[in-house]
Amino acid sequence: MSSAEVAAAAPAPEQTEQSPPNGVSPAPQESASDGEAAQAQGPASTAAPHQSASLYVGELDPSVTEAMLFELFSSIGSVASIRVCRDAVTRRSLGYAYVNYNNTQDGERALEELNYNPIKGKPCRIMWSQRDPALRKTGQGNVFIKNLDTAIDNKALHDTFAAFGNILSCKVAQDEYGNSRGYGFVHYETAEAAQNAIKHVDGMLLNEKKVFVGHHIPKKDRQSKFDEMKANFTNVYAKNIDPEASEEEFRDLFAAFGAITSASLTRDENGQSRGFGFVNFSEHKCAAEAVERLHDSDFKGQKLYVSRAQKKPEREEELRKQYEAARVEKQSKYQGVNL
Repeated sequence: MSSAEVAAAAPAPEQTEQSPPNGVSPAPQESASDGEAAQAQGPASTAAPHQSASLYVGELDPSVTEAMLFELFSSIGSVASIRVCRDAVTRRSLGYAYVNYNNTQDGERALEELNYNPIKGKPCRIMWSQRDPALRKTGQGNVFIKNLDTAIDNKALHDTFAAFGNILSCKVAQDEYGNSRGYGFVHYETAEAAQNAIKHVDGMLLNEKKVFVGHHIPKKDRQSKFDEMKANFTNVYAKNIDPEASEEEFRDLFAAFGAITSASLTRDENGQSRGFGFVNFSEHKCAAEAVERLHDSDFKGQKLYVSRAQKKPEREEELRKQYEAARVEKQSKYQGVNL
């Protein structure tokens, strides 16, 4: 489904005249709701008309200067000031800037005409700047989208969801190489617009991929839910399984600890066991006992590794923390040593 088809499915908005609400600001590597350098959380319910015409310009190439931005933004109207934000020590660009116009109308035109324009080969992302933490932290109107095709960028996401209401912030999450992580965030002016987007786009095909669209859950709430899930897990991961072990033997190994809802060994394209599998118990206490009793035990001459099953993002985060801890330890070990 294209953005045009999504727009056709959207309800017609009410024709009301209003100034754009206060919006958002910088976002290095996190979501438009958790990250945006703590600048992207203004709900419409408390947003007031702009008292200034300050724009946040993100996704900038590190080589972009104030002079380059002035040349582009002054084509719209009279620019009061421009500042590329830089590291306090290295003076390297942080990839975002603030452009201040002398009047709000020019800011509105710049947002309309220059958003997603390429600067030094990279499409910029323009939003109203909002530095009031009270407006940023109440996540009303925030929508989370996952299972996005990697070809969908910030502009394509914006074009798709603009049909449902005024967008304050729109961002596809990227890795350190600028590639899409397959999820993104849209922050609407109103909670009603967010609800409409969820109603009409959740479960639809975008670039032949079925997407999930739902309310964004703040990071602290996600962490609380995650901690609860960890404390009550029922899914178990096991590796170092003898390749000759059958599905029945694998299931019987775990069935001794309680009722199992599913158990399977992972196999390659030729049907050969890859030496690991997953078991889901009906109760947490059974899963916990299986992990405690079977981890480091012997099965068909091999020492088993058994633990709570982790999702890919959790495993990646755990490995990242281990790597960072090892790096810090190595640095401290050789600090002050003349090699």
